[in-house]
Amino acid sequence: MLRQELPHVAPAARIPTLTPSEGLANEDDLGAILARIAAEVRARRPPDGMVTRIVAIDGLGGSGKSSFALQVSRALGGAVIVQTDDFATWDNPIDWWPHLLEQVLIPISRVEVARFERSRWGREADSELVVDPTEYLVLEGVTASRKAFAPYLTYSVWVDAPAPLRLQRGLDRDGPTALAQWQAWMAEEERYRRRERPDEGADLVVRGDRDLWT
Repeated sequence: MLRQELPHVAPAARIPTLTPSEGLANEDDLGAILARIAAEVRARRPPDGMVTRIVAIDGLGGSGKSSFALQVSRALGGAVIVQTDDFATWDNPIDWWPHLLEQVLIPISRVEVARFERSRWGREADSELVVDPTEYLVLEGVTASRKAFAPYLTYSVWVDAPAPLRLQRGLDRDGPTALAQWQAWMAEEERYRRRERPDEGADLVVRGDRDLWT
């Protein structure tokens, strides 16, 4: 299974339409959206005791989070990106979060270096990845703004896109043989969205179906 690399991835039941937060970004100008995010992030203090402002880019699979995270990283001067896919697997799409908390967020919150090994997704084993506690860090992926991570976050974005489009993007990337895996994945992540409502708590909601950055 190949997942999209970043510097330092139709369902049986109908998925309900997202009710966007009041922070919905209606702009069709990507530059304006990125400028807004950068300005709002820079205007905020990081959580107590932290020097790093962590920006979560959350959303369901295939919504356009990874590509958008690259844009946000550039808007913040080349911020390092940590992906939740580095901790998730097909067999464990949601409940891997204690590992990211212990290996990345807690060390960064203590102004310490974070170290972790990525999930393989069919690749050879990687060497250990190292993340320094710099001014900005982008945390991208499904459940990036979950409640367990909230004490460490400065800002959160929800990337929204319709389920049929997200599924098609996933199959375009992973191939038609991944249909059952994608259906199971989408069911799990939808349970997360229903339970925690990250779209409603986001600082900004952006539309991933407008092809502004994909």
